[in-house]
Amino acid sequence: MSMAGLALPSVDDGLDERVRARLDEVDQRLAAVVASDFGFVTETALHLINAGGKRFRPLLVALAAEFGDPMAPGVVPVAVVLELTHLATLHHDDVMDEATLRRGAPSANVRWNNTVAILTGDYLFAKASDRMVDLGLEAVRIQAQMFARLVEGQIRETLGPSDGQDPLEHYLRVLADKTGSLIATSARLGAKLAGAPAEIERVVTEFGEKVGVAFQLSDDILDIASDSDQSGKTPGTDLREGIPTLPVLLAQRSQEAVDGRLRELLSAPLGEDGRHAEALALLRAHPAMAEARTIVQQWADDARATLAGLPDIPARHALAGLCDLVVSRTG
Repeated sequence: MSMAGLALPSVDDGLDERVRARLDEVDQRLAAVVASDFGFVTETALHLINAGGKRFRPLLVALAAEFGDPMAPGVVPVAVVLELTHLATLHHDDVMDEATLRRGAPSANVRWNNTVAILTGDYLFAKASDRMVDLGLEAVRIQAQMFARLVEGQIRETLGPSDGQDPLEHYLRVLADKTGSLIATSARLGAKLAGAPAEIERVVTEFGEKVGVAFQLSDDILDIASDSDQSGKTPGTDLREGIPTLPVLLAQRSQEAVDGRLRELLSAPLGEDGRHAEALALLRAHPAMAEARTIVQQWADDARATLAGLPDIPARHALAGLCDLVVSRTG
Protein backbone atom coordinates (compact mmCIF):
# COMPACT_ATOMS: atom_id res chain seq x y z
CA MET A 1 0.00 0.00 0.00
CA SER A 2 1.92 3.02 -1.15
CA MET A 3 1.64 6.70 -1.78
CA ALA A 4 4.13 9.39 -2.70
CA GLY A 5 6.55 9.47 0.22
CA LEU A 6 4.82 6.85 2.41
CA ALA A 7 4.45 3.08 2.18
CA LEU A 8 2.80 0.54 4.46
CA PRO A 9 3.46 -3.19 4.46
CA SER A 10 0.66 -5.10 2.76
CA VAL A 11 -1.75 -6.76 5.19
CA ASP A 12 -4.55 -7.75 2.80
CA ASP A 13 -4.82 -7.58 -0.98
CA GLY A 14 -8.43 -6.42 -0.93
CA LEU A 15 -7.70 -3.66 1.55
CA ASP A 16 -4.66 -2.55 -0.43
CA GLU A 17 -6.69 -2.33 -3.61
CA ARG A 18 -9.53 -0.38 -2.01
CA VAL A 19 -7.27 2.10 -0.23
CA ARG A 20 -5.08 2.64 -3.28
CA ALA A 21 -8.18 3.32 -5.37
CA ARG A 22 -9.47 5.83 -2.78
CA LEU A 23 -6.16 7.65 -2.70
CA ASP A 24 -5.91 7.78 -6.48
CA GLU A 25 -9.40 9.26 -6.58
CA VAL A 26 -8.42 11.84 -3.96
CA ASP A 27 -5.46 12.92 -6.08
CA GLN A 28 -7.67 13.26 -9.16
CA ARG A 29 -10.29 15.30 -7.32
CA LEU A 30 -7.81 17.63 -5.64
CA ALA A 31 -6.80 19.19 -8.94
CA ALA A 32 -10.41 19.57 -10.06
CA VAL A 33 -11.55 21.14 -6.79
CA VAL A 34 -8.91 23.90 -6.75
CA ALA A 35 -9.32 24.90 -10.41
CA SER A 36 -10.18 28.57 -10.84
CA ASP A 37 -11.19 30.76 -13.76
CA PHE A 38 -8.17 32.85 -12.76
CA GLY A 39 -5.25 30.83 -14.09
CA PHE A 40 -2.71 32.20 -11.64
CA VAL A 41 -4.84 31.05 -8.69
CA THR A 42 -5.01 27.56 -10.18
CA GLU A 43 -1.24 27.54 -10.60
CA THR A 44 -0.53 28.53 -7.01
CA ALA A 45 -3.17 26.16 -5.61
CA LEU A 46 -1.70 23.24 -7.57
CA HIS A 47 1.86 24.02 -6.45
CA LEU A 48 1.93 21.74 -3.42
CA ILE A 49 -0.62 19.29 -4.81
CA ASN A 50 1.64 18.57 -7.77
CA ALA A 51 4.69 18.31 -5.49
CA GLY A 52 3.18 15.12 -4.08
CA GLY A 53 3.25 14.35 -0.38
CA LYS A 54 2.44 11.46 1.89
CA ARG A 55 -1.36 11.83 1.78
CA PHE A 56 -1.32 10.68 5.40
CA ARG A 57 -4.69 12.24 6.23
CA PRO A 58 -6.57 10.70 3.27
CA LEU A 59 -4.99 7.38 4.25
CA LEU A 60 -6.45 7.72 7.77
CA VAL A 61 -9.84 8.54 6.25
CA ALA A 62 -9.73 5.45 4.03
CA LEU A 63 -8.59 3.08 6.77
CA ALA A 64 -11.12 4.36 9.31
CA ALA A 65 -13.88 3.98 6.70
CA GLU A 66 -13.13 0.25 6.61
CA PHE A 67 -14.93 -0.09 9.95
CA GLY A 68 -18.14 0.91 8.20
CA ASP A 69 -18.90 1.00 4.48
CA PRO A 70 -15.61 1.96 2.80
CA MET A 71 -17.45 2.68 -0.45
CA ALA A 72 -19.86 5.16 1.15
CA PRO A 73 -20.24 8.27 -1.04
CA GLY A 74 -18.82 10.74 1.50
CA VAL A 75 -15.50 8.98 2.11
CA VAL A 76 -13.48 10.32 -0.80
CA PRO A 77 -14.95 13.86 -0.65
CA VAL A 78 -14.08 14.21 3.05
CA ALA A 79 -10.56 12.93 2.37
CA VAL A 80 -10.21 15.66 -0.28
CA VAL A 81 -11.47 18.31 2.16
CA LEU A 82 -9.02 17.30 4.87
CA GLU A 83 -6.06 17.14 2.50
CA LEU A 84 -6.94 20.62 1.22
CA THR A 85 -7.06 21.84 4.82
CA HIS A 86 -3.64 20.34 5.45
CA LEU A 87 -2.20 21.93 2.31
CA ALA A 88 -3.60 25.30 3.34
CA THR A 89 -1.85 25.07 6.70
CA LEU A 90 1.44 24.24 4.96
CA HIS A 91 1.27 27.48 2.95
CA HIS A 92 0.69 29.48 6.12
CA ASP A 93 3.36 27.59 8.08
CA ASP A 94 5.96 28.22 5.39
CA VAL A 95 5.34 31.96 5.61
CA MET A 96 5.60 31.99 9.39
CA ASP A 97 8.72 29.78 9.36
CA GLU A 98 10.28 31.52 6.33
CA ALA A 99 10.79 28.07 4.85
CA THR A 100 12.48 27.74 1.46
CA LEU A 101 11.66 24.14 0.56
CA ARG A 102 8.49 22.10 0.83
CA ARG A 103 8.21 18.56 -0.53
CA GLY A 104 11.49 19.01 -2.32
CA ALA A 105 10.29 22.06 -4.27
CA PRO A 106 10.61 25.80 -3.57
CA SER A 107 7.91 26.81 -1.10
CA ALA A 108 5.18 29.11 -2.40
CA ASN A 109 6.48 32.06 -0.39
CA VAL A 110 9.85 31.69 -2.13
CA ARG A 111 8.53 30.97 -5.62
CA TRP A 112 6.16 33.94 -5.42
CA ASN A 113 5.98 35.90 -2.16
CA ASN A 114 4.43 35.79 1.31
CA THR A 115 1.22 37.49 0.23
CA VAL A 116 0.60 34.98 -2.54
CA ALA A 117 1.36 32.08 -0.20
CA ILE A 118 -1.04 33.35 2.48
CA LEU A 119 -3.82 34.02 -0.01
CA THR A 120 -3.32 30.59 -1.59
CA GLY A 121 -3.73 29.03 1.84
CA ASP A 122 -6.92 31.05 2.35
CA TYR A 123 -8.21 29.92 -1.04
CA LEU A 124 -7.60 26.27 -0.17
CA PHE A 125 -9.39 26.71 3.16
CA ALA A 126 -12.35 28.24 1.32
CA LYS A 127 -12.48 25.37 -1.18
CA ALA A 128 -12.30 22.85 1.66
CA SER A 129 -15.15 24.52 3.54
CA ASP A 130 -17.29 24.73 0.41
CA ARG A 131 -16.97 20.98 -0.15
CA MET A 132 -17.57 20.14 3.50
CA VAL A 133 -21.03 21.70 3.37
CA ASP A 134 -22.11 18.87 1.07
CA LEU A 135 -21.25 16.34 3.79
CA GLY A 136 -23.72 17.60 6.40
CA LEU A 137 -23.96 20.00 9.32
CA GLU A 138 -22.24 17.68 11.81
CA ALA A 139 -19.23 17.30 9.52
CA VAL A 140 -19.06 21.09 9.14
CA ARG A 141 -19.15 21.51 12.93
CA ILE A 142 -16.37 18.96 13.42
CA GLN A 143 -14.27 20.74 10.79
CA ALA A 144 -14.86 24.11 12.47
CA GLN A 145 -13.87 22.75 15.88
CA MET A 146 -10.74 21.25 14.37
CA PHE A 147 -9.87 24.53 12.65
CA ALA A 148 -10.21 26.38 15.95
CA ARG A 149 -7.70 23.97 17.49
CA LEU A 150 -5.32 24.48 14.57
CA VAL A 151 -5.37 28.23 15.10
CA GLU A 152 -5.09 27.95 18.88
CA GLY A 153 -2.09 25.66 18.45
CA GLN A 154 -0.40 28.14 16.15
CA ILE A 155 -1.04 31.01 18.55
CA ARG A 156 0.23 28.92 21.46
CA GLU A 157 3.38 28.13 19.48
CA THR A 158 3.88 31.80 18.58
CA LEU A 159 3.53 32.97 22.19
CA GLY A 160 5.68 30.21 23.66
CA PRO A 161 5.32 28.59 27.08
CA SER A 162 3.98 30.68 29.95
CA ASP A 163 6.10 31.47 33.00
CA GLY A 164 6.84 28.28 34.90
CA GLN A 165 5.39 25.98 32.23
CA ASP A 166 7.49 23.03 31.16
CA PRO A 167 8.59 23.80 27.57
CA LEU A 168 8.22 20.16 26.52
CA GLU A 169 4.69 19.95 27.94
CA HIS A 170 3.84 23.18 26.09
CA TYR A 171 5.29 21.81 22.86
CA LEU A 172 3.33 18.57 23.05
CA ARG A 173 0.14 20.60 23.53
CA VAL A 174 1.02 22.63 20.44
CA LEU A 175 1.50 19.43 18.43
CA ALA A 176 -1.77 17.96 19.65
CA ASP A 177 -3.59 21.06 18.41
CA LYS A 178 -1.66 21.78 15.21
CA THR A 179 -1.07 18.22 13.98
CA GLY A 180 -2.94 15.71 16.10
CA SER A 181 -6.32 17.42 15.70
CA LEU A 182 -6.33 17.24 11.90
CA ILE A 183 -5.20 13.61 11.82
CA ALA A 184 -7.71 12.70 14.53
CA THR A 185 -10.46 14.43 12.55
CA SER A 186 -9.43 12.51 9.43
CA ALA A 187 -9.95 9.21 11.24
CA ARG A 188 -13.15 10.44 12.89
CA LEU A 189 -14.83 11.65 9.72
CA GLY A 190 -13.69 8.60 7.76
CA ALA A 191 -15.48 6.39 10.27
CA LYS A 192 -18.51 8.70 10.59
CA LEU A 193 -19.15 9.08 6.87
CA ALA A 194 -18.76 5.32 6.41
CA GLY A 195 -21.49 4.78 9.00
CA ALA A 196 -19.28 3.12 11.62
CA PRO A 197 -20.64 2.79 15.19
CA ALA A 198 -20.06 5.69 17.57
CA GLU A 199 -17.65 3.71 19.77
CA ILE A 200 -15.44 2.92 16.78
CA GLU A 201 -15.53 6.59 15.81
CA ARG A 202 -14.33 7.47 19.33
CA VAL A 203 -11.52 4.91 19.25
CA VAL A 204 -10.15 5.89 15.85
CA THR A 205 -10.28 9.56 16.86
CA GLU A 206 -8.13 8.82 19.92
CA PHE A 207 -5.80 6.75 17.78
CA GLY A 208 -5.50 9.53 15.20
CA GLU A 209 -4.55 12.15 17.78
CA LYS A 210 -1.84 9.97 19.30
CA VAL A 211 -0.35 8.73 16.04
CA GLY A 212 -0.52 12.29 14.70
CA VAL A 213 1.63 13.59 17.53
CA ALA A 214 4.02 10.66 17.05
CA PHE A 215 4.22 11.44 13.34
CA GLN A 216 5.10 15.09 13.95
CA LEU A 217 7.67 14.16 16.57
CA SER A 218 9.27 11.82 14.05
CA ASP A 219 9.36 14.74 11.60
CA ASP A 220 11.24 16.70 14.26
CA ILE A 221 13.91 14.02 14.30
CA LEU A 222 14.06 13.86 10.51
CA ASP A 223 14.47 17.65 10.35
CA ILE A 224 17.72 17.26 12.27
CA ALA A 225 18.95 13.86 11.11
CA SER A 226 18.11 13.67 7.40
CA ASP A 227 19.20 15.53 4.30
CA SER A 228 16.82 17.42 2.02
CA ASP A 229 16.56 14.48 -0.40
CA GLN A 230 15.01 12.38 2.38
CA SER A 231 12.76 14.96 4.02
CA GLY A 232 11.90 17.25 1.10
CA LYS A 233 12.78 20.24 3.29
CA THR A 234 15.99 22.07 4.10
CA PRO A 235 17.61 20.27 7.09
CA GLY A 236 17.37 22.20 10.33
CA THR A 237 14.70 24.62 9.08
CA ASP A 238 13.02 24.82 12.48
CA LEU A 239 16.42 25.06 14.15
CA ARG A 240 17.40 28.04 12.01
CA GLU A 241 14.15 29.83 12.78
CA GLY A 242 14.49 29.25 16.51
CA ILE A 243 11.44 26.99 16.65
CA PRO A 244 11.98 24.54 19.52
CA THR A 245 11.40 20.95 18.46
CA LEU A 246 11.72 17.71 20.40
CA PRO A 247 15.51 17.15 20.04
CA VAL A 248 16.23 20.82 20.79
CA LEU A 249 14.04 20.86 23.90
CA LEU A 250 15.67 17.69 25.18
CA ALA A 251 19.20 18.99 24.49
CA GLN A 252 18.43 22.26 26.28
CA ARG A 253 17.62 20.30 29.44
CA SER A 254 21.16 18.95 29.64
CA GLN A 255 23.33 20.38 32.39
CA GLU A 256 26.47 18.57 31.23
CA ALA A 257 29.49 20.83 30.85
CA VAL A 258 30.28 19.24 27.49
CA ASP A 259 26.97 20.58 26.16
CA GLY A 260 27.78 24.19 27.03
CA ARG A 261 28.58 25.16 23.45
CA LEU A 262 25.36 23.62 22.13
CA ARG A 263 23.28 25.39 24.78
CA GLU A 264 25.00 28.64 23.86
CA LEU A 265 24.19 28.18 20.17
CA LEU A 266 20.57 27.25 20.89
CA SER A 267 20.07 30.32 23.08
CA ALA A 268 20.47 32.74 20.14
CA PRO A 269 19.23 33.02 16.54
CA LEU A 270 20.96 30.68 14.09
CA GLY A 271 20.47 32.63 10.89
CA GLU A 272 24.21 32.67 10.19
CA ASP A 273 25.23 29.58 8.22
CA GLY A 274 28.29 28.72 10.27
CA ARG A 275 26.49 28.76 13.61
CA HIS A 276 23.56 26.85 12.14
CA ALA A 277 25.84 24.14 10.72
CA GLU A 278 27.69 23.81 14.02
CA ALA A 279 24.48 23.50 16.03
CA LEU A 280 23.08 20.96 13.56
CA ALA A 281 26.23 18.82 13.80
CA LEU A 282 26.24 18.93 17.62
CA LEU A 283 22.56 18.03 17.79
CA ARG A 284 22.99 15.09 15.43
CA ALA A 285 25.63 13.64 17.74
CA HIS A 286 23.77 14.42 20.98
CA PRO A 287 22.06 11.80 23.23
CA ALA A 288 18.90 13.89 22.85
CA MET A 289 18.37 12.24 19.47
CA ALA A 290 18.15 8.78 21.05
CA GLU A 291 15.90 10.15 23.79
CA ALA A 292 13.66 11.72 21.15
CA ARG A 293 13.35 8.39 19.37
CA THR A 294 12.31 6.78 22.65
CA ILE A 295 9.56 9.37 23.10
CA VAL A 296 8.31 8.74 19.56
CA GLN A 297 8.21 5.02 20.38
CA GLN A 298 6.14 5.74 23.50
CA TRP A 299 3.58 7.79 21.57
CA ALA A 300 3.39 5.12 18.87
CA ASP A 301 2.91 2.42 21.50
CA ASP A 302 0.13 4.43 23.13
CA ALA A 303 -1.56 4.81 19.75
CA ARG A 304 -1.27 1.07 19.10
CA ALA A 305 -2.81 0.28 22.49
CA THR A 306 -6.02 2.10 21.52
CA LEU A 307 -6.51 -0.30 18.60
CA ALA A 308 -7.50 -3.10 21.00
CA GLY A 309 -10.96 -1.54 20.99
CA LEU A 310 -11.43 -2.12 17.25
CA PRO A 311 -12.70 -5.20 15.40
CA ASP A 312 -9.97 -7.57 14.22
CA ILE A 313 -10.09 -6.74 10.50
CA PRO A 314 -7.24 -5.95 8.06
CA ALA A 315 -7.68 -2.18 8.57
CA ARG A 316 -6.79 -2.54 12.24
CA HIS A 317 -3.54 -4.26 11.31
CA ALA A 318 -2.84 -1.53 8.77
CA LEU A 319 -3.30 1.11 11.49
CA ALA A 320 -0.87 -0.82 13.66
CA GLY A 321 1.52 -0.76 10.71
CA LEU A 322 1.34 3.03 10.77
CA CYS A 323 2.69 2.96 14.33
CA ASP A 324 5.64 0.86 13.14
CA LEU A 325 6.22 3.20 10.21
CA VAL A 326 6.28 6.30 12.42
CA VAL A 327 9.03 4.72 14.52
CA SER A 328 11.07 3.21 11.69
CA ARG A 329 11.29 6.48 9.73
CA THR A 330 13.31 8.02 12.59
CA GLY A 331 16.04 5.35 12.47
